[in-house]
Amino acid sequence: MTERAPLSVDRRDDGVVLLTLALAERRNAMTAELTSAWVGAVAGLAGDPGVRCVVVTGEGSAFCAGGDLSWIAESPELTVSDLRDRMLTFYRSWLAIRELEVPVVAAVNGPAVGAGLCLALACDLRYAARERAVFSAPFTQLGMHAGMAATWLLPEAVGVTRARELLFTGRRVGADEALSIGLVHGVVDDDALLAETLAIAARIAAAGPLATRLTKAALASGAHRSFDEALAWEALAQPVTMATADLREGLAAQREKRRAVFTGR
Repeated sequence: MTERAPLSVDRRDDGVVLLTLALAERRNAMTAELTSAWVGAVAGLAGDPGVRCVVVTGEGSAFCAGGDLSWIAESPELTVSDLRDRMLTFYRSWLAIRELEVPVVAAVNGPAVGAGLCLALACDLRYAARERAVFSAPFTQLGMHAGMAATWLLPEAVGVTRARELLFTGRRVGADEALSIGLVHGVVDDDALLAETLAIAARIAAAGPLATRLTKAALASGAHRSFDEALAWEALAQPVTMATADLREGLAAQREKRRAVFTGR
């Protein structure tokens, strides 16, 4: 019998790639096997010009239950230095999704817990299943400090004041509250979540690819540090796109009242 892959990679004709964490029996916990598959998949997407948007979701009832910590009890001899090296590698492996030049969208189909929450936060946009999606960062309740850039990603999404409350209490946040505090960008009926998210991803993928990539770069790490820095960036990035065939196609499509077909040139 062929062993089932822990990560499903579905490359669609519209330039959207769907990554599905496929360890439903483990609630898509970030095992060593899944982490290795994730690293390989993300590295393969990074240099592919045909990829225009990526969607991340989970199989079964959970989005991602977070890191698999079973190895800690099995390795009591590990020092702080050993643990630091191991965890930093783990963080960077999963957060490499942030380094993709194209937008990444999370379809949060169920609980996103701990490092699983951080994975959702590492995506540019997040959409949640109305009934099943739940978000929590229970690090302190387990006796550990937050990891995987939670102290950066959570304030980036909801602000420092709200991030304090969520990190100190570790409480669970449902989909509707997540929308109200800015943790997600939309809430969708559970059975329509993936289709709706893929439709949003298709809209992103249909836009000018160079313009989209440059826009993502402009907004990276909380956008520009100053107004003048934003102007300096846009005074270069906008002319780069104005010199492309894609802009001419976009203007022609608008004039002719048709859908533009962008090539990235």
